[in-house]
Amino acid sequence: MAALGTAAILGSHPIAASAAPKVRIGVLKFGTVSWELDTLKQHKFDAANGIDLEVIYFAGEDATNVAILAGAIDMIVTDWLWVSRQRSDGGDVTLAPYSTAVGAIMVKDASPMRAITDLKGKKIGVAGGPLDKSWLLIQALARRDYGLDLPAISDVVFGAPPLISEKAIQGELDAVLNFWHFCARLEANGFRRLIGATDAEKALGAAGPVSAIGYVFHDKWANENPQVVRGFLQASAQAKDLLARSDEEWLRLAPIVRAEGKELAKLRDRYREGIPRRPVAEEAADAGRLYRVLAGIGGEKLVGSAPEMAPGTFWQEPAK
Repeated sequence: MAALGTAAILGSHPIAASAAPKVRIGVLKFGTVSWELDTLKQHKFDAANGIDLEVIYFAGEDATNVAILAGAIDMIVTDWLWVSRQRSDGGDVTLAPYSTAVGAIMVKDASPMRAITDLKGKKIGVAGGPLDKSWLLIQALARRDYGLDLPAISDVVFGAPPLISEKAIQGELDAVLNFWHFCARLEANGFRRLIGATDAEKALGAAGPVSAIGYVFHDKWANENPQVVRGFLQASAQAKDLLARSDEEWLRLAPIVRAEGKELAKLRDRYREGIPRRPVAEEAADAGRLYRVLAGIGGEKLVGSAPEMAPGTFWQEPAK
């Protein structure tokens, strides 16, 4: 009787026998990517596109990198420099654009500083370390256009993003370069942009915004599961579209974003500005130009021995 009952249930629910393929993505617990993924899951955009997204949280970026290289997960979010270096070393990871939002050098609204030249002799806090892409791009611009070696003419200190922002608020730093969401929070609390990394990108040859980070996965996995990859990217696009047009969705996300009022609104607006809107081929071409600039200033510590960005760093969907 039990066997017959089970058979009857399965027979009346044929969908249960063909569950949607699972996509395992590893992200940081409190990272900004969680905002989009929460929206995606809340509105079941994954199911609508034939996949089942499983979000796996990690404590740090190094852990996500190790996990995807070991095959423990299908996807992570990281930058194209890491992807290119892996490919140059024989790996097959590739990247689909996620966000063009990047950091900026921030100063208090009342600060007399108005241009990059005003950083001479000032105490600058930098998040992300000496090889942070935004810091290197702004250094490259300062050298090329103004003949300034920022590390040599300024007092540069490095630290964790929350600490750098806190020191700026306390007035212990004259200017800070931080990640985009920390900059947005500062903007809502009496700070303004002196120069953004996007400004440096354009000045150094990019025709438009370039995604700083993207969804990263293996070519082999994508080739074996093309519909799954397309389903995930479509679900991601739908989540972005909702976040781009719905202020109410941001109010729902407020506890996850951990912001409200002016701060939530500024984070919302900066997130929206960072939604990629250009063809992938154009972003890839501009990333290649910026790679050469970064290789010139960051050297082997940043890019390894490869003088050019590795082919295939940006994923191009194969013809159907």
